[in-house]
Amino acid sequence: MRSSQFFTRTSKETNKSEVSRNAQLLTRAGYVQRLMAGVYQYLPMGLTVLNKIEQIVREEMNALGAQEILMPSLHPKEIWDTTGRWDKVDVLYKLSSGHESKDLDLALGPTHEETVTPLVTSFIQSYRDLPIAVYQLQTKFRNEPRPKAGLLRGREFRMKDMYSFHGKSADLDAFYDRAMQAYVNVYERCGLGDRTLTTYASGGIFSKYSHEFQTLSDNGEDIVYRVPGTKTAINKEIIDDQAALRDIIPNYQPGDEKKLEECKAIEVGNIFKLSTRFADAFGKQFTDQDGKLKPIYMGCYGIGPSRLVGTIAECMSDDHGLVWPDNLAPYRVGIINLKQGNELTDKVCADLYAKLQQAGLSPLYDDRSESAGVKFADMDLLGMPWQVVVGPRGLEKGVVELKRRATGEKHELSVDSALAKLMGG
Repeated sequence: MRSSQFFTRTSKETNKSEVSRNAQLLTRAGYVQRLMAGVYQYLPMGLTVLNKIEQIVREEMNALGAQEILMPSLHPKEIWDTTGRWDKVDVLYKLSSGHESKDLDLALGPTHEETVTPLVTSFIQSYRDLPIAVYQLQTKFRNEPRPKAGLLRGREFRMKDMYSFHGKSADLDAFYDRAMQAYVNVYERCGLGDRTLTTYASGGIFSKYSHEFQTLSDNGEDIVYRVPGTKTAINKEIIDDQAALRDIIPNYQPGDEKKLEECKAIEVGNIFKLSTRFADAFGKQFTDQDGKLKPIYMGCYGIGPSRLVGTIAECMSDDHGLVWPDNLAPYRVGIINLKQGNELTDKVCADLYAKLQQAGLSPLYDDRSESAGVKFADMDLLGMPWQVVVGPRGLEKGVVELKRRATGEKHELSVDSALAKLMGG
């Protein structure tokens, strides 16, 4: 891509309605645009980052043996009545079809237990049909009363929700543990592994614990308590539960909870066991080896790709702008032409652009007739992992400047050496 071809623009000014760091940076850089509180439009670079995150999530879910599906966002009231949740889910968007004699109460799905349970169990008859795991990547809706955290707390957002179905609680437990590792893999691949904690929370009526994945951030809205020297934390809702402390803290002794580190964090995923709650609501069972009807156990596993975009913007940025990991950046290399219209710099930039494209390194070529200061500031704001600066003075010495965005480290190299370094040589 050439910067001159972008229909979007960067901005020096921050929208006063945006109070969160992630929304301010992503909006200024032209990755997203706010439509209204809690609702954002993804522009080309923002959509590229979102798609890359979703592909990582997809690969890790596929590795678990889960199968991808897509369910409707629009739900009939009757399925929510079946589970007794129509009047209990306070963030549920409710609407009517609006056709006078055929009015139909509807909901916009914030979650899909009500649709996935009758869908999948319609294919389950015997023990031979289990286990099953399905997932989707879909737009969700929550009637969020305080959407003030940019992409971290939206009314419309992207979600990967996976649901597993099992004939035995032990089989659910085993899959649950594998799913937990898959989540750890996702955060590692998104560059958040070092700061994301597996956090124990209440399992409600279904199990002893559920698990949240909390990314440490000074701007986080959640408070968790980290076990020192580990990537394990405890949600504040169970911090006073002595039995939980004994389970979670190695070699626990009374008073050890005082040694826990209180941290601010952003929740980037959660998983929990549903037991037989939803299969029972729909009257679904399976026939075991002895011909007896048995209950179906379920698990639910959620992760928000759009929330991850916002979390990365919060955690991987500096005073100058965004700092994307290599594998998530919309463009791997930014080429800055310091003298647009100069025959030599134009030629060298065009050659670099072509060779980087051929190597699959997705370059962004800033070919605008702007000042060097504007180009430097914009490239830092956009957050491409590498920058190649091409100017007449450098070329007189036979070099270009190669800059690593994350560290600010700069090297003067020949064009061939810069290309070799970018290609891993």
